[in-house]
Amino acid sequence: MPKSASDSPTLAPSRKPDRDTPASPQTQTVVAYDDNRAVSALVGPYGQNLALLERKLNVMVDSRGNHITISGPRDGCDAARRVLDTLYAQAQQGHDLSQGEVDGAIRAVLAQGSLFEYDAKGAGSGFEAISLRKRPVRARTAAQDSYIRALMRHELVFGIGPAGTGKTWLAVARAAQLFERKEVDRIILTRPAVEAGERLGFLPGDLREKVDPYLRPIYDALYDLMDARIVERALQSGEIEIAPLAFMRGRTLTNAAIILDEAQNTTSMQMKMFLTRLGENSRMIVTGDPSQIDLPNGQTSGLIEAIRLLDGVEGIAQVHFKAEDVIRHELVARIVAAYEGATHTAAPRS
Repeated sequence: MPKSASDSPTLAPSRKPDRDTPASPQTQTVVAYDDNRAVSALVGPYGQNLALLERKLNVMVDSRGNHITISGPRDGCDAARRVLDTLYAQAQQGHDLSQGEVDGAIRAVLAQGSLFEYDAKGAGSGFEAISLRKRPVRARTAAQDSYIRALMRHELVFGIGPAGTGKTWLAVARAAQLFERKEVDRIILTRPAVEAGERLGFLPGDLREKVDPYLRPIYDALYDLMDARIVERALQSGEIEIAPLAFMRGRTLTNAAIILDEAQNTTSMQMKMFLTRLGENSRMIVTGDPSQIDLPNGQTSGLIEAIRLLDGVEGIAQVHFKAEDVIRHELVARIVAAYEGATHTAAPRS
């Protein structure tokens, strides 16, 4: 927690107000933190965390040693102070402060507002988390929070929305958690082998080598969330199984966490086949982005059909993400929003 702070009116330089609106009252807050190492993590390489704070909250932030000065509109300064206290508490606990973590803290503070007394150490505790041996995974947005809650409570969950919202990453985190807790015996990862507008031709190698290029994002998530040696051993023993969707036919998948990624590229028959593989003591997670369908023209997306047919069915949850839930580089959210705006009036593809 901060050692000292001051809050006084000032005429500190800030962004020029819009000519058509009255200037907001400016204020300045100076916060001093005790732990210099945590402050260094808080500021980020070349001050990038503070720069993100400035862009998101329309304030000016300057650091000198263990003192951080926030200047700007009072509401922005209050929000920035809360974000800094939250991140400082996380840094003291040894957490890495990536720009994604900073963005998540900003979103959480803005969502909470100033209606309640703020506890920096408990900040974000309202969001669900997935506990893993390597590190905890906490929701960064309200949609991610709803998604994790659905993953905890339902046997079949659909995560639907644009790229960069954490659908696949959180699905793999939940599967890894179930596997580490021995609640399931294996993890099964699959996706349709549909090329994104390209024709790659013949791929050399065995089955795993042929399928690997299509499942690279899932591999990345596995190695990010689990120890590499455990992942390699589980892949060798078959406890983690990577298979194309076509190989699911005829199987009954019991005691397993099953993830179908890029489900927008399944056909209607493939989706029905996959969903009916669910066996006893298994959990199934389906992720996809209906705006990125690579099926041939005229083919119905199994994902779109499934979310329509299964809406409201007991035991099945659907969580929809939007452009504002994107947690990659902030430009990704703007790109997604631009594409969504351009296609807003277009008829949805069936």
